[in-house]
Amino acid sequence: MLSRALRIGAYQRKAELMAEDRRLDLTVVVPERWREEGREVPLERAHLRGYRFVATRLRWPGSFHLHHYPELGALLDQLQPALLHVDEEPYNLATFLAVRAARRRGIGTLFFSWQNLRRRYPPPFSWMERFVHGHADGAIAGSLGAAAALRAKGYQGPLWVLPQFGVDADAFRPPTEPDARLNSGRRDPLVIGYAGRLVAAKGVDLLLQAVALSGRPWRLAVVGVGPEEATLHRLAAELGLADRLDLRPWLPSTDMPGFYQGIDVLVLPSRTTPSWKEQFGRVLIEAMASGAVCVGSDSGEIPEVIGDAGLIFPEGDAGALADALRRLEDPVLRARLAQAGRQRVLAQYTMRHVAEETVRIYGAMAGLEDWSAEDGEAPA
Repeated sequence: MLSRALRIGAYQRKAELMAEDRRLDLTVVVPERWREEGREVPLERAHLRGYRFVATRLRWPGSFHLHHYPELGALLDQLQPALLHVDEEPYNLATFLAVRAARRRGIGTLFFSWQNLRRRYPPPFSWMERFVHGHADGAIAGSLGAAAALRAKGYQGPLWVLPQFGVDADAFRPPTEPDARLNSGRRDPLVIGYAGRLVAAKGVDLLLQAVALSGRPWRLAVVGVGPEEATLHRLAAELGLADRLDLRPWLPSTDMPGFYQGIDVLVLPSRTTPSWKEQFGRVLIEAMASGAVCVGSDSGEIPEVIGDAGLIFPEGDAGALADALRRLEDPVLRARLAQAGRQRVLAQYTMRHVAEETVRIYGAMAGLEDWSAEDGEAPA
């Protein structure tokens, strides 16, 4: 598996769980370096049992579309795998070069996509996307919306719908003191959290506006980096929230369970743009697994992920978000939704479930199991 995402320690648990299936001899290849929002992202090594973990050189670290692995061909010659799973979008240079290198060696290929808009890319990215669609042996879409976009753009091969990662429900779990959040006498006011990129499309400014509109003394815990950081600090000062906003940079993935356990509500106030809508919102399932109640906008896949285990508001509507947060001052409602969220994750979004389904896909592609692509395929 070629995966930039598996540089993150918590995500490596998926590979560990996949490797528990003794039919699979798994090697994970990750880039030695990666840059995000102008900063170097450390390579984590947290869950490495049962499989090979190879960190290799990368060209253009930090360029989503242009990064690629100059030593991949040599690695394929050395490992001689039956299948190369490229954990990247089909329009990226890394995916194009990897699929081409694997085909030249007679190796089967599988790619992944979160893209849930029918976007048209300029050359050469459109050429690379067309090549991957036409030559890959299979694809995994992270959501029904992403699967529909792949079909609309002409991909006709086997297709499965499965999130890229699940949640380690043993690591992401409610606080050991179960009443810590739900007893309004012990935790008042609400602590409202956000984790993710600080960019305009994520709508963190809307969250600040909603808290100001509410007139409540809620506190805000924000984890993330991005170009909107200075703007958010200025807005918090203008709204009189500066002393109630705790804005921290990225935490190591292994520290995130503690972050979620320290908040009452996780808000994902994403806004749809002409080139993007929320593709999944992994923070939602992490928060639900940890006992926090989720509130999300109706952008993209958010309503599908939250289901009936949280609250949804119209994107861009700060007043509606404030109303939803006021409802969650009711400890009985919070308790019910927190329990529903944990159960939703256990039923649909655990890391073990995603790992086992990924191995099933590998088996189907290799013809080793009586399980066809149609079982997991999204509608065209």
